[in-house]
Amino acid sequence: MELGTVKNDETPGVEMPMNPGATAESNSSETSIPGTPPTTPMVLDAAPGEGVLSPRFRWISVGMFSLILLSAFESMAVTTVMPGVSKLLGGESLYALAFAGPLAVSVVGMVLAGNWSDRRGPRGALLASVVLFTIGLIVAGTAQTMEVLVVGRLIHGLGGGAIIVALYVIVARVFPAILHPRIFAGFAAAWVIPSLIGPFLAGVVAETFTWHWVFLGVVLLVVPALIMVLPALRGMGNKLGPDAAPWSISRIAWSALAAVAVLTLNLSATAEGVARWLVPVVAIVVVALAVRPLLPVGTLRAAAGLPSVVLFRGIIAGAFFSAEIYVPYLLSSQYGLTPSMAGLALTLGGVAWAIASQVQGRYPIQLTHPRCFGIGLALLGFALAVAIVAPLSGMPPWALIVGWGFGGAGMGLMYPRTSVIALQASTVDNQGFVSSAISIADAIGSAACIALTGIVFVSLAALGGVWPFVGCFTLAALIWAAGLGAGWRAVGRPATR
Repeated sequence: MELGTVKNDETPGVEMPMNPGATAESNSSETSIPGTPPTTPMVLDAAPGEGVLSPRFRWISVGMFSLILLSAFESMAVTTVMPGVSKLLGGESLYALAFAGPLAVSVVGMVLAGNWSDRRGPRGALLASVVLFTIGLIVAGTAQTMEVLVVGRLIHGLGGGAIIVALYVIVARVFPAILHPRIFAGFAAAWVIPSLIGPFLAGVVAETFTWHWVFLGVVLLVVPALIMVLPALRGMGNKLGPDAAPWSISRIAWSALAAVAVLTLNLSATAEGVARWLVPVVAIVVVALAVRPLLPVGTLRAAAGLPSVVLFRGIIAGAFFSAEIYVPYLLSSQYGLTPSMAGLALTLGGVAWAIASQVQGRYPIQLTHPRCFGIGLALLGFALAVAIVAPLSGMPPWALIVGWGFGGAGMGLMYPRTSVIALQASTVDNQGFVSSAISIADAIGSAACIALTGIVFVSLAALGGVWPFVGCFTLAALIWAAGLGAGWRAVGRPATR
């Protein structure tokens, strides 16, 4: 599964943050909704028996659900078909960039869309993000070279990061507060469905027709979904109000610098001589400097409490996703599985993630924070160990597929608790900033780790066979090991505000 959009803790691939474009100050009111200017009137009441599919909300609910469903399907589908696509286009060296790039630029999209929605309302932000998302899919779907495909991925990654933020603001402005849990449950379901059928369906499309339709097929469905949403946006004009938030130039600039540094880190895999080792070091330093203002103070040094929670979230996301993109690649290139069969590893991981998330939510007393982190890290560590040992020892492919399910279960236990701890450690004045920090740690942590595994893969490519994959899984295991200390500091002491 891919992280090019925001993630929900109960399902693989999405989170529901407060406005990522907002600062701590802009989310300081108890009665305001993230991304909504204080002067914006909100729908407060629902008619008796009214739900998200009642006539007043039916089309916009279906439209928003469809947009998230399509975004989620595209994320799952790309991970399934990309191994074959990179081979056909001769772009194995850019394989990691095709995943890390969209993640990196999605942060810029989140910040821009949040800030735009605060200033002028969500209509313009949504339209612009859908246009970018669609253009990116068309460019990727018609690409004849890996370089062009990556450019398309970057464009739709920028739009994809912005779409979710704009939709959350629309929820705040259109739906009564009592219906928010139901619409967000629908968003969560929109991610569960693609995790169940997305990988297999994408494989079947690629095998039956061509991989191009994995991208272009989504384009055909985006426009009808947007048309369903547009009528509800007519009252959300683009006039600037007296309390409209200013452009947060500093946050936009820092997020853009972080994205550029991650892209440079990816491209360093193809550098020669000293540059191959010097450029990654410089890029990592720049990433660290760029994300510092976007995260709680002390995050990069794993300060106890909230900073360690945010760091832990980025580490486990990096360890999991940097390994996951190579699981179907290994199954197809070394075991000879078709894309649809190789995608079963992603399906099983997604199902296990969803089930484990439900379990931890149902038994919060028995499954304490330290216990969830401990069990989750053990399950993820076991999955990474299987990924390393299976290809070296000649284990059958089903062992790797089943093993990856344990990794998904581990993530399902840990992801929700990081959000819970973070919100418990936040105040009314900084809830928006904390939620934004979690999303940024997700995206940048995953993108940077994917870039590092990409460097390892290219460096070991000359050895052939399973060694490039083993190298990537080993690096992911080392990243996982770094999470042990951050996880202990996150729950070993009382969370600080």
